[in-house]
Amino acid sequence: MHMPLAKLSSLILLLVATLSCQGTRVAADPVLELRGGSGASELGVSTDFGVVFLGRTSRSGAVELTAWYGDGPSIEFSVIEPLGGGLFTAEPQIKLPRVPISFRTPRAGETLRVIGRSGRERWSADVTVRAEPQLEGLIVDVPAQVLERDGQAGAGLYRIGEKEHDLKLVGLVTGTVEVTGSDGATRRYLAAVGPDQLWRLVTYKRDFPRKRKWVYRADVL
Repeated sequence: MHMPLAKLSSLILLLVATLSCQGTRVAADPVLELRGGSGASELGVSTDFGVVFLGRTSRSGAVELTAWYGDGPSIEFSVIEPLGGGLFTAEPQIKLPRVPISFRTPRAGETLRVIGRSGRERWSADVTVRAEPQLEGLIVDVPAQVLERDGQAGAGLYRIGEKEHDLKLVGLVTGTVEVTGSDGATRRYLAAVGPDQLWRLVTYKRDFPRKRKWVYRADVL
């Protein structure tokens, strides 16, 4: 029994498309690991307006950025540029996985998601925004994942949308802070740089939203 030529051609095209998709990076992740001249690492986030991080390990010179895709990590190189307010950026040649930024300040009681990474291991936890009279800025509960790992400065805080992967960046984790209340109890929180500082990335990218011509590389589809 012979298969019609038109049907055979359709099957061949379907097979080619399937095989092509197997080599395509489909699981994008905006969480980045950055290494400066000291060799120490910190986390950053790739956003619609560019990469943003705290500069805890390097504030000038060359920087190595590692982005993770479905088939593994990709290492890129760039130069650190200051944004002010304790934030920094770096522009790689290729287009990285990106996430939008939300500039609405989170309210006390709101649930956010913090996402970090230790090498190939990506972690996430839902946390609640808190308010303390003695503290200013964005603070949330401390998830166990932060206490169990080093080098999580710069992990992103995200507002959660209707869908599981619908996330918008609202802050970068700076560290933990402790406060003693009037009852004598000590409480620990996770502090973060919030939307009131993330706007610096937007004003720095004065050519946005003009489309940039990204460098094409066969190893990044």
